[in-house]
Formats: sequence, C-alpha cells, structure tokens
Amino acid sequence: MARPSWDEYFMELAQVVAKRSTCNRRSVGAVLVREKRILTTGYNGSPPGQPHCTDDGCIMVDGHCVRAIHAEQNAIIQGALHGIDLREATCYVTSSPCVHCSKMLIATGVKRIVYLESYPDEIGQGMARAAGVVLERFERKEEQA
Repeated sequence: MARPSWDEYFMELAQVVAKRSTCNRRSVGAVLVREKRILTTGYNGSPPGQPHCTDDGCIMVDGHCVRAIHAEQNAIIQGALHGIDLREATCYVTSSPCVHCSKMLIATGVKRIVYLESYPDEIGQGMARAAGVVLERFERKEEQA
C-alpha cells in the first residue's frame, strides 16, 4: 500500500470531518493546516445549542440553507475560540468556498485552498485569486504500476 502524499492525507481527513455535518443539503469538511500540522477542523452545522438541519430541516433563503455555519467558518471559529493563529495556513475543504467563506479565509491569512469538488461561486474564487491565495482543485495521483 502506497503512502499518501500530504495533500491526499489532509484531504482524506477533510472527508472524514465532513461526515459530522448536520446539513441535509451538503456535507462539507475543512481542515486548516500549517507546516504539515493540523490547526483546526470544521464541518457545516448549526451553531452550538441550536437545532440541526437533520432534526428540524434547513432554513432556506434564496436557495441557500442559512441554519448551518459553513465548514470553513467553523474551522476559523475554532481557531478564534482556542487562540490558534491561522495565518499562512492551507485550507483543505471538500467543496470550494463560497464568496463569504472565501472572504473569511482571505481575512484570516490563509495562503492556499485545496478543494475536492467545485461549488459554483466564481466571485469567491476570483476574490481569493486576486488576494494572492492559491486555489487548487485536488486531484488524486494515479498509482504507478
């Protein structure tokens, strides 16, 4: 069995984190990493003490669930709650960030975003690139024969 690359390792962890999601519409996981060390994780779900989408349904506004906090936002919140500096980090996330998460990741000082699936938000992706954030779609390397 081949040893995974660092990108493969952290993306697999983001996929495991996504399993904790409590939104019925999309399960997303995020892992913030610096120097090959995990800083924080987050998944999309309701604020603490609030009903979950899986329990009471999504609250929909303009086609988006507003009950859940996004995975990237929860990872950033964990850093704030525990005093963890997220500057220069890489964000591994199972879905590319929306415009709001892109702005938060930029403001946090994240320098690289590696995502598994595309979320259709060209504005957020454009903002990240304009801020000098490297945005990469994750592609698993083919095994050598």
